[in-house]
Amino acid sequence: MAAVLDPQRVAEAVRDAMFANDRASQGLGMRIDAIAPGAATLSMTVREDMLNGFDICHGGFVTTLADSCFAFACNSHNEVTVASGFAIDIVAPSRLGDVLTARASETSLAGRTGVYDIRITNQRDELIAVFRGRSYRIKGKPVVPDLAIAS
Repeated sequence: MAAVLDPQRVAEAVRDAMFANDRASQGLGMRIDAIAPGAATLSMTVREDMLNGFDICHGGFVTTLADSCFAFACNSHNEVTVASGFAIDIVAPSRLGDVLTARASETSLAGRTGVYDIRITNQRDELIAVFRGRSYRIKGKPVVPDLAIAS
């Protein structure tokens, strides 16, 4: 029998299950600072092995942080959800030692598709990048089986 949980507890259970198997986010030293239904906050410190030839954080690492944040936000409802596309604009460089924070919010969720906006800032709250992800839910496939949301 499924345990009946409120949406916040569901989001927390999904976070725990996903992060336990997320080798990419773990390997890059990402931390999940907050989770809520349709929202997530992740952070990552820029390491030396993330720098490009100009001594700034490679855009791929900024994108990966945003994409991971997007994944936790869009799966927080306990339905396996994948990216169907995204766009990112990097507006400022990040450097060695910077702590980047990505904050995702659910902009739209209708049927099996969603739109999520993610802002990436540094430790001085300066904007580094903006990311918009489009998601697609796989019908009938929970992230964590046996969870039921309280009505």
